[in-house]
Amino acid sequence: MTPAAAPADAVPVLTRPRRTVVLPALVFAALALVPAGAFALSAGYLLDLFTRVMIFAIAALSVDLLIGYAALVTFGQAAFVGIGAYAVGILASHGLTDVVVALPVALLASGLFALVTGFVCLRTKGVYFIMITLAFGQMAFFTASSLAPYGGDDGLTVQERNTVLGLPLFEQPLVFYYVVLVALLVVYLLFRALVASRFGRVLRGAKDNALRMTTLGFQVYRFQLAAYVIAGMAGGLAGFLLANATEFVSPAYMSWQRSGELIIMVLLGGLGTLHGAIVGAAAFLLLEEWLSALTEHWKMIFGPLLVLVVVFVRGGLIGIGAALARAAGRRGPRG
Repeated sequence: MTPAAAPADAVPVLTRPRRTVVLPALVFAALALVPAGAFALSAGYLLDLFTRVMIFAIAALSVDLLIGYAALVTFGQAAFVGIGAYAVGILASHGLTDVVVALPVALLASGLFALVTGFVCLRTKGVYFIMITLAFGQMAFFTASSLAPYGGDDGLTVQERNTVLGLPLFEQPLVFYYVVLVALLVVYLLFRALVASRFGRVLRGAKDNALRMTTLGFQVYRFQLAAYVIAGMAGGLAGFLLANATEFVSPAYMSWQRSGELIIMVLLGGLGTLHGAIVGAAAFLLLEEWLSALTEHWKMIFGPLLVLVVVFVRGGLIGIGAALARAAGRRGPRG
C-alpha cells in the first residue's frame, strides 16, 4: 500500500462509526434539554408532548427491529402496546399500583402474547405473515373491547399513576419525563447491542437470504421468534408508560391503524437505523400537533404529505441528513 492510499482507505472506517454515534447522542441530548426549554418558554405542555413522543419512539424501535433488521413486516405491533397498557389499568382497578408489580406483569403479558402468536405467525412468510399479525392484532383489539368490567369500548380510567415502592414519583411530570427518557435510552442501547451482536448478524443474514443462513447451520426460526418476543416486550413497556402518561387505557391503542402509524414513523425516520425510529416518531407527532392546530381538516394535509415522504425520500429523514452531509463534504475545501 502506498502512503498516499492509506489515508483515503482509512476515512470510511473512521467516520462511519463516529457518525452513527454522534447523531443518536445529539438526539438524546436534545430530549434531555426539553424540560429546560419548556421552563424557559413557560410552555409546560411541551413536557407532556415530548413524553408522548418518547413513548411512541419506544414502540417504533420495536417495529424497526422487526422490519428493518429481520424483514418481518407486522401490522399487529400495537397489540403489545395495548396489552402493556391494560396490564396497568386492570391491576390499578384492583388496587395494585406499584411499579414492582405492574411493570413485570406488563412485560410478561406482552412477551407471552408475542411468544404464542409468534410461534404461529413466523411459520408464514410475506403477505401471509402481514395478514396473520393483523388478525392477531385485531383479535386483541376485539378482546379488549369486550372486557365490560374494564370499560369495554369506552376504555378504562386509571385513577392514579403507578407508585415506586409506595412513593408517588410518577405524579411529578419532570420525574416521569426523565423516567421515560431513561427507558427509551435503555431500549435503544439494548437494540443497538443486539443488532451489532451475532444475534443481529443472523437476523440480517436471514433478511437477505434465509435459506443460506439455514444451510450454514443457523435455526433462523428461533432467532426470529426471539426477536419477535423482544419487540413485543418493548411494545409492552411503551404501553405501560402510555397508560401512566395518559391515566387512561383504551382498545384504540391496539387498532391496526395504530400499528400502521408505527410503521410510518419508522419509514419516516429511516428504516433500519434505530435512531431513525426516534426521529420519525418525533417528526410524526410534532407534525400532527402542528397541523391540527392550524386546521380541523389537518388529516387531508397530513396523509398525502406522509405518503410523499415515504415514497420519494429514500432512507427517510436520516437519509436526507446523510445526503446533505455528503453534499456539504463534496463542496468543502480540499487540501
